[in-house]
Amino acid sequence: MKLRNKINLYTSVLFIVLLILMNASIYFLFSHLMTTNEVNRAVASVEKIVADIGRTKDSIPPNQLLLAYVPVDGMIRVVNNDLTSNAKITSPSEPALESRPKHFLAGEISEVMTLENKRYVFVSYPVVWNDGSVVNLQVTSSIQATDDMINILRIILIVVTIIAMIPVFLSSRVLSKLIIQPIRSMIDTMKDIQKSAQFKRLELEKTSESELVEMGETFNHMIDILQSNFEKQEQFVSNASHELRTPLTIIENYADLLKRRGLERPDLFEESIDAIYSEAVRMREMTEQLLQLARQQEQWNIQLEQINITELVKETANTFQNTYLRNVLVDSNEITTGFTDAQKLKQLLYIFLDNARKYSEDQITIYVGQASDETYIQIKDKGMGIPKHDLPHVFDRFYRVDQARSRKQGGSGLGLTMAKQIADAIEIRIELDSLENLGTTITLFFQTNRK
Repeated sequence: MKLRNKINLYTSVLFIVLLILMNASIYFLFSHLMTTNEVNRAVASVEKIVADIGRTKDSIPPNQLLLAYVPVDGMIRVVNNDLTSNAKITSPSEPALESRPKHFLAGEISEVMTLENKRYVFVSYPVVWNDGSVVNLQVTSSIQATDDMINILRIILIVVTIIAMIPVFLSSRVLSKLIIQPIRSMIDTMKDIQKSAQFKRLELEKTSESELVEMGETFNHMIDILQSNFEKQEQFVSNASHELRTPLTIIENYADLLKRRGLERPDLFEESIDAIYSEAVRMREMTEQLLQLARQQEQWNIQLEQINITELVKETANTFQNTYLRNVLVDSNEITTGFTDAQKLKQLLYIFLDNARKYSEDQITIYVGQASDETYIQIKDKGMGIPKHDLPHVFDRFYRVDQARSRKQGGSGLGLTMAKQIADAIEIRIELDSLENLGTTITLFFQTNRK
């Protein structure tokens, strides 16, 4: 069964059950109140008769007085202790009451009884008769009129329930349509995506805060992630095919050269092996960088915390200096702290230090300090510098300032792109300043304390 039909069925059944329960409650409450009212009226009538008998028994015989109080549809009688009757008067419309057996009852009794499928109110009241004996004054009156009213009410409630089922059913269909509409729109969008292979999003009501709008927002967010992953995948394939073409061609050519002349010329054999090894290393590094760039930032496991920036920079510089045998000076006279991800900051420093190593021969200097509410790390080299017209593009993917020099030194044009992506992920602002033949300065700004 479709969800729309389920919602329609369940809401209709629920509303109808509630309507039946409500009408049944009204019916039973009204029936109880009407019956109780008849009993109270009968008791009040008997009490009035008893009072009149006590007041007029010396002037009017009680038997004659009872004639004035005979119920229209009922019976009045006086029962002695020995079950004999001093008086009994029955209305012509209720002959069935004549055969009702006599009972002498102690105390005041009032109840509803059924005789031949008709309901009556029976009231028994002790009375001191004119001869001084204690007798029961018993009055039985029909409540058929009340029962008729209750039956009419039952018929009306049944008809109302049946008639109310129509708007209940229609309203449940409207409700199910309203609920299903966003889901239907989502399904249609998914089918369009499947057919057209193009990512699409749902149009949502900006003012609504319902769960359906939340579901739509979640769907759109999922589509954004899928599209981003798809674009990254396409970009990865495109970049990999573009960048791997040259090293693969070099490896192929040198391998072919080795196959043809390698055994004859040892110098050519050594040159070929060096070239193949160099290109293989460059392909491995480039592939790792491409995979890193293809990942979502959510997969980076970023952990922002308060760390000692001065200590981290000194450790990184010392490791880099020992690895590449390059002089790296850290200029910082005091302990500087900052709020960032330690591992990602190290990775960022390695990228910029590696660039400084490749394009300069002199000492690399790192400055650490604080300005206003920000901590900064400044990496300065005295290398070849970057032309002014190239500065806006240095963070673009595969962009090289000097193609020949970058190829020769193993650059793939991905280092600074990855650095920019890492910086954005850990909320670091990068400022780049460079002059040709004078050097390049990279400054990293980030929060000193958690906001």
